[in-house]
Amino acid sequence: MRLNRTLLSIALVVVALVVQVSVLARLQLPGAVPDLLLLTVVALALVYGHVSGAFIGFGAGLLADLAPPADHAAGRYALVLCLVGYVAGLARPENGRLKSAFAPMAVVVGAAIGSTLLYAGVGALVGDTAARHVGLTGLLFTAVVYDLLLAPFTVPLIMALAKRTENDPLAEASGGNDVAAGWLASGTGLRIGGQRGGLRVKAARNRAARAGRIKGVKRL
Repeated sequence: MRLNRTLLSIALVVVALVVQVSVLARLQLPGAVPDLLLLTVVALALVYGHVSGAFIGFGAGLLADLAPPADHAAGRYALVLCLVGYVAGLARPENGRLKSAFAPMAVVVGAAIGSTLLYAGVGALVGDTAARHVGLTGLLFTAVVYDLLLAPFTVPLIMALAKRTENDPLAEASGGNDVAAGWLASGTGLRIGGQRGGLRVKAARNRAARAGRIKGVKRL
């Protein structure tokens, strides 16, 4: 990964982990815990692709494994998020633009279900049967609900920030939010940024047109 990608990914993962441990984990909600770290990995993978998504997922999971109050074997969640980041990155469109919010929401649902099943499966292999006692069905349902409720407030913002690290002049001229265009209709607040980007593009075109007319006069 390029340096700007790496720095942004590290910063977002650290912030997500701190919020996860200090806020979300203390809410005492029934069933699963809203997984902000998972949503961060998914959002970055949707922008950077499957290879970067796998690396980001592994690093984020390893930090979660080592951060207190972790009560499981180190590397367990790293494996889960590595696979989730890789699979989520495969859903990245070729042109980097999402047509609607359905695709990322479907990825979030799949990531919530997949990470819960993988975590429970790996736990069963190492003798951790906590998921069996809590109830896997309840964990799956609450994980999907919580992550879906949290996703519209986090995923489009993270995707917009990640897109800016691509150093694409055309993307910057269009406001840098094309990759999250499908979220504009969901009322997440990114519409304002898109409108400002459109105004900037129109202003640039008007300046280019005026410059062309001036050059034409000089040639005459």
